[in-house]
Amino acid sequence: MATVFGNRLSELRAKLGWSQQRVCDELEKRYPGVSLKRNSYSQYETKGNEPEYSMLVKLADLFGVSVDYLLGRTDTLSPIQYIESSLSDAPELSVFFHELKQRDDLQLLFKQVRPMSPEDIKKIIRVIKAIEDEEAQED
Repeated sequence: MATVFGNRLSELRAKLGWSQQRVCDELEKRYPGVSLKRNSYSQYETKGNEPEYSMLVKLADLFGVSVDYLLGRTDTLSPIQYIESSLSDAPELSVFFHELKQRDDLQLLFKQVRPMSPEDIKKIIRVIKAIEDEEAQED
């Protein structure tokens, strides 16, 4: 019997085009010493089995979502994915955001935008882009 948790794992994995074995392999790559058998992972998706807390956190990190999303407590994937969905109709801002999100010093900004509207997020990204463009012209 699949649960919200199992369905969400399955959907996230499908979006990436990964097999269940690939999820296990990616976890082992990202977290040396962590071992998850494909059969155990499969039971998370289909049988309603639940992982220990530490594995739940690792799965959320691997898929780039919050634990709350995996558990069905929210429908917001993650702050970064919320921003990306807000920019779907603004390709130039979307490209800029993909570059911007690689900066470690801006991770706090991403966490702060969750309660903001898509329009407010676009305004903030336009301001950051304008500052970056101005700095580039000065060089």
